[in-house]
Amino acid sequence: MHQPLTLPRERTALLLIDLQEEHRADPRYLVDGYDAVLTACARLLAAARMAGTLVLHAAYLRDFSRVPPRPFEPVESDGSPAFSAPGGSLTEICNEVRPGEGEMVFYKNDLSCFTDAAFLDHLLDQPEWLVICGVWTEACVSATVRDAIQRGIRVLLVKDACGSGTATMHEAAILNLANRLYGGAVCDTATALDLLAGGTAQVWRLQGAAPLRYDAASITSEYAAL
Repeated sequence: MHQPLTLPRERTALLLIDLQEEHRADPRYLVDGYDAVLTACARLLAAARMAGTLVLHAAYLRDFSRVPPRPFEPVESDGSPAFSAPGGSLTEICNEVRPGEGEMVFYKNDLSCFTDAAFLDHLLDQPEWLVICGVWTEACVSATVRDAIQRGIRVLLVKDACGSGTATMHEAAILNLANRLYGGAVCDTATALDLLAGGTAQVWRLQGAAPLRYDAASITSEYAAL
């Protein structure tokens, strides 16, 4: 159901998740439509800066010196991380959304941003709303959204500023998150820009539990209706 929303400016933060070079340079981890995702995230970042909204950047850095390999975790033949390995250029945050002076950057060793101690420390005075964008939708974005809800933080999920390995993977992940987005909302980038500027806009908000039903033929239309 679509309802009007106004974000409380002093209690809102923008969180950009894992917008790193590996998702357009490493054939194993390419994000479908990544350039469009980055463009949308860059617009959100510019709007947040203009509004004086708190900006948080998260990046995946699989550092075995901090967190040893987990059971069944894939590794390279030499035992090094199979993805997001420290020391290379592929883990750098993309230029389109490069952190600005004074903006917090968190390097996490797991899916959710809430697994990083520095992130938790920075959220001691937690915002009421987190505007979330980034990749991959069904992995790090999903884990972070669920942990935010568990901690009583409302999530504004910007659907076209997130991405995954294919459009279908992304759309299904957004629908699955929307079905249990308690206290939160889903919108597109244009709507989020209006909200970050202090306006009121119509957003999709969860009513009840798991109201969205879809199959392979209806995923895209259900996603578009959010």
